[in-house]
Amino acid sequence: MERILVVEDDFDIAEMLQTWLMEAGYGVELAQDGLRALDVFAAGRFDLVMLDLMLPKLDGFGVCEWIRARSDVPVVMLTALDGEEEQLRGYDLRIDDYVTKPFSMPVLLRKIAAILRRCGDREERRVLTYRDLTLDLDAYRAERDGRDLELTNREFECLRELIQNQGRVMTYQMLVQRIWNYDYLGDERVIYSHIKNLRRKLQADYIHTVRGVGYRVEKLEKK
Repeated sequence: MERILVVEDDFDIAEMLQTWLMEAGYGVELAQDGLRALDVFAAGRFDLVMLDLMLPKLDGFGVCEWIRARSDVPVVMLTALDGEEEQLRGYDLRIDDYVTKPFSMPVLLRKIAAILRRCGDREERRVLTYRDLTLDLDAYRAERDGRDLELTNREFECLRELIQNQGRVMTYQMLVQRIWNYDYLGDERVIYSHIKNLRRKLQADYIHTVRGVGYRVEKLEKK
């Protein structure tokens, strides 16, 4: 089943999209603000993202830019903003379509089907790279300079979160919540142990401590 992430803060529109998409045979997950969309996208695997622009906490352009730094998943912007400037900015971020509200659901469903057909032969391998590190997100496999790193699942997830958010300080609480999906009730010091083991296995000073706050990796400049 193809899965679609719908990022829409209007509850009625989100519910309508979910109903139509599920009746058409798609799996659907919803996010009602920009920051929540990042968490949902990072935690799952999606074949297409439907993205409103005027979102709380982080607008649709910010969400799209974040996604494009990590994935080539098709993105359809679905918004009341119909200006040329917004449309050009969206296409500059490599979106696949720009649909203005109000819209026809039957037409939108056909647009989605056409985009998914077009992208169907382009199987996306979810891989992160950082300096000489390579992380295969589906296989939970990490390499450094071609050498396999024997990481536990939690160590891998810590490294994934830091690299996906490079340049940003990830607090102890953020790492616990993202990796344990908000269900972990133990001591946050468990993160210290995983980071210590990661540093030993990486044999490189990629992870920096921000004392009393958390950890970060340096953001790489785009070439």
